[in-house]
Amino acid sequence: MKIVAYRRVSRRKQAQSGLGLEAQEADIQRFAKGRDARIIAEYTEVESGRLIERPQLRAALHHAKVTGATLVIAKLDRLSRSASFTLALRDSGVKFVCCDMPEANDLTIGVLAVVAQAEAQAISRRTRDALQVARKRIAQTGQRGHGAIRRLGNPYGAASLTRAGKGNAAAIARVQERAKLRALDLAPVLEDIRAGGAKTLSSIAAELNSREMITPRGGKWHSSSVANLLRRLST
Repeated sequence: MKIVAYRRVSRRKQAQSGLGLEAQEADIQRFAKGRDARIIAEYTEVESGRLIERPQLRAALHHAKVTGATLVIAKLDRLSRSASFTLALRDSGVKFVCCDMPEANDLTIGVLAVVAQAEAQAISRRTRDALQVARKRIAQTGQRGHGAIRRLGNPYGAASLTRAGKGNAAAIARVQERAKLRALDLAPVLEDIRAGGAKTLSSIAAELNSREMITPRGGKWHSSSVANLLRRLST
């Protein structure tokens, strides 16, 4: 089993101090050891779980997709507190596992995603209520200069991930469309390989295999499969 590890903290101070990240790293390492799995890449993000646009998560998902690896997160809320985000990810085709619930299936992930979002909303509501009470107390007593009260909020919408189309109802068209989408996923990898000096079909295949990229059917690369990849990208 191949693993792409993803860790996230909400604040830069936490990232600098290691708070949160070390615990997530320990959870992921224990999971990998227990499953006799190999971590092939690690990504760390310093962003709020409410934000949809996260470069490191996008890179981790792409890496997992093109290598056939499983994205592993320490806890579900490290992925996102948006139910729509998690549910869209669940249906995106990328395999992912949360260390705190490794046996969860599609149904339980959906339920827990909704619960995580509800918890986030409850925390936000309690924070707003506490700030309102603090403001009233200051207004009534006339206290000033005892520290700024910061207004917390989420200026970003909880937009869900979108999925690429899967072609029409014909089986052949669906297979062809999946192959085309897979080729597009591999396009930046292919560009990097060519920039590194690989020019022949066999040398490109060897480099794809060394990077643990998999073919659309999940196998090893050969000159013929590289030729098919190049053809799809040219159409």
